[in-house]
Amino acid sequence: MVEIISVKQAVGMFKSGQKVMIGGFLTCGSPTLVIDELLQTDKNNFELIANDTSIPESDRGKLVVAHKIKKAIVSHIGTNPATVEQMNMGCLEVELVPQGTLAERVRAGGSGLGGVLTPVGLNTDVAQGKQIIQVDGKDYLLEKPLKADIALVYATYADRYGNLAFYGSTRNFNAIMPLAADITIVEVEKFCEEPLDPNHIVVPGIFVDYMIVRGSHGVK
Repeated sequence: MVEIISVKQAVGMFKSGQKVMIGGFLTCGSPTLVIDELLQTDKNNFELIANDTSIPESDRGKLVVAHKIKKAIVSHIGTNPATVEQMNMGCLEVELVPQGTLAERVRAGGSGLGGVLTPVGLNTDVAQGKQIIQVDGKDYLLEKPLKADIALVYATYADRYGNLAFYGSTRNFNAIMPLAADITIVEVEKFCEEPLDPNHIVVPGIFVDYMIVRGSHGVK
């Protein structure tokens, strides 16, 4: 069974300078409890891997506003003016990655692959410094895998074995990041004592290390 922990216990696993994957698409399916507690610590210089830097008032966006992110590997930043400002000032490095490529790089990291080949980004700034590999007469960019020290994700449902299920589009990057991190912490909306229906499981519990249950279980 997966261990249910408190927010403070989860924050204790974070160290300055770590590579951290955080799930969510803007504020949809984004973990918030651990981030809010992290803001109360002096831990910083994280390398963020996420779909985006959200908005200034929420989840990942708060970390940017608090200057806790030294590098962001994301698919867009336009919804968070603090990201743009810090990038222009030179205090935040931003690596923009096409969204599909970002997802596949995470998936490659979780699958132990050496990378993925894609034509997306050829002859653009995305290709700068990257290896081009020709297959059957066509050029592809070699996009290297992404892994993290910690994945912090959200799930709508979880059972005591750590199996995860999602409502609608909340699955987004939450469904693939647990595969690509040394430690996976999940903020769960609804905890089920009984095993989830196998037909509904998206992330098997073998990829989950710790859970925080929102509400009455282990939030403080």
